[in-house]
Amino acid sequence: MDRLTLPTVPNIDNPELAAKLQYLLDDKTKPPGSLGRLESLAVQIGLIQGSTAPKIESPHIRVFAADHGLTKHGTSAFPSEVTAQMVLNFLNGGAAINVLACQHNIELKVVDAGVATDFAEFGVANHPQLLDYKVRMGSRDALTESAMSSEECVQALQSGMEVAKQLEGNLFIAGEMGIGNTSAASLLLAKLEDVPIAECIGRGTGLDDAGLQHKIKVLSDVLQCHEQVTTPLEVLAKVGGLEIAMMAGAFIQAASDRRILLVDGFIASSALLVAERLVPGVVKFAIFAHHSVEPGHSKMLAALNAEPLLGFNMRLGEGTGAALAYPLLQSACAIINEMASFSDAGISTQSELSIQEDIAPITDTKDGQ
Repeated sequence: MDRLTLPTVPNIDNPELAAKLQYLLDDKTKPPGSLGRLESLAVQIGLIQGSTAPKIESPHIRVFAADHGLTKHGTSAFPSEVTAQMVLNFLNGGAAINVLACQHNIELKVVDAGVATDFAEFGVANHPQLLDYKVRMGSRDALTESAMSSEECVQALQSGMEVAKQLEGNLFIAGEMGIGNTSAASLLLAKLEDVPIAECIGRGTGLDDAGLQHKIKVLSDVLQCHEQVTTPLEVLAKVGGLEIAMMAGAFIQAASDRRILLVDGFIASSALLVAERLVPGVVKFAIFAHHSVEPGHSKMLAALNAEPLLGFNMRLGEGTGAALAYPLLQSACAIINEMASFSDAGISTQSELSIQEDIAPITDTKDGQ
């Protein structure tokens, strides 16, 4: 495997800061802990930013797109041509992630990690929302060879890091588009976490029962082909995808820069799993947006000790689940920064009321006395 230099991530374990953040939350005009996950979310964001006044600035979505050679074996309900068609849809503003990004004022750009199409033929090669980091025209067929060569895998990781370096804000969402990428994510989960492949695989873009069984058979054969591979980087090259590798690199770099990683569904989580295996500690910067209905996502979340914010039965990808969860992070920051404390509002705390009750004189009000 080619030499790869990855950045380290800061250690955000800070009990003193965590205690200060929790004190600020407990002093708000509410019973302690009554805002539930919103409070723990505020603490996590504060720890990521190293601040008692956490805030979200200039959030960015990057949708990483690539094709997969394995789709020639019928592992997806849609042909690989749909990847390029959806990229054009993103650029035209017609996809779900376009709508949600616009709604929440999140900057959106598409990263061509390895789409098997020359976008110059469509006249969009210089589109302001298209970032060209294409490594190759789609990954290879993982059933017969490595999905990526070692050089291509390293290039994809480094390109993802470069994408993250260009970000200006402090919150990063990685979306994805790639027909066949649920297969790559399932294979990564099976290899990195030693999970039976049948427990990793779902219907993806809509396979029927026969298609699902065929997918299980093909992916089982892929695992057998690469059964001797064990290290995270080698696993990524053998069975991963170009967009997943690029997302993993972006996650590593964004965490190194102390950005919040708002993680979408199954595919994005597979990239986060790879990133965590390559650079332990990345996961501490991750907030998991939602629980995908893809069966493997439960296994993925368990491996990362993650508790997602939403359960909306989604499986679209693109970053849509993360975009939906984004306002919760805004609310967490607003609560700790803008909500009044008991002293600000002149409201007695429960402990103060208890002390007043203990010292108040006992009077007999019987018969008006």
